Amino acid sequence: MTPGRLAEVLGLPPIPRGTWAEAATYVSPAALRRGEDPEAMAARLRALPGIADVRVRPGGFLEIEVAVPGELVTEIGPAAAVAVAPAAGPSPWPDFPRTWANPGFAVRYAHVRAAAVQRWAAELGVTGDFRPGLLTGRRDRAVLRSLAELPGRRVSRDPGWAAYTEQLALAYHDAFERAPALPSGDEPPSPLHTARVRLARAVRDVLSEGLAALGETAPTGL
Repeated sequence: MTPGRLAEVLGLPPIPRGTWAEAATYVSPAALRRGEDPEAMAARLRALPGIADVRVRPGGFLEIEVAVPGELVTEIGPAAAVAVAPAAGPSPWPDFPRTWANPGFAVRYAHVRAAAVQRWAAELGVTGDFRPGLLTGRRDRAVLRSLAELPGRRVSRDPGWAAYTEQLALAYHDAFERAPALPSGDEPPSPLHTARVRLARAVRDVLSEGLAALGETAPTGL
């Protein structure tokens, strides 16, 4: 179950909650906004494929747990990108210093890394079908948690692209360094590598979209 599919069912994008380290959970006020009984809506949602559980919180909010959070990356890609509002002013970050002290560097470098993974994966023969259920590691989940915010950001009056891309970039840098998408040495490519390469592609596309909204062209090198 993906955020886009949930948005179709609920009538508005679901809001990711928690760290997703153990459970991938969204919260939604859909029942309240539509004037429906929360318990009845929860029962309908539980019957959908890809839903692990639905709980009704105090006040009528729905807490929706999806079974395979990695499926959300299938909704992200250049072909599915939406038009973003032009930047109201210059980029919020300077070009220099090109160090971790500059959030703009962290965001741009994350895009460079995610784009490079696609090239290196092709050279190393990391291929095969994408299996989203393999993205269960803590660092993979952290990246997915950030990506899950994208549908809500897109429809928000104040999407906060700068803060969002910084958050996603930091999660991705940690995954890039500690949950590698590429085999090392004589290690053969595995289905997990393929899944992480696909995750990196989603990060690349979202950072490109966010940078465009901030008036920047996503770099391929620094």
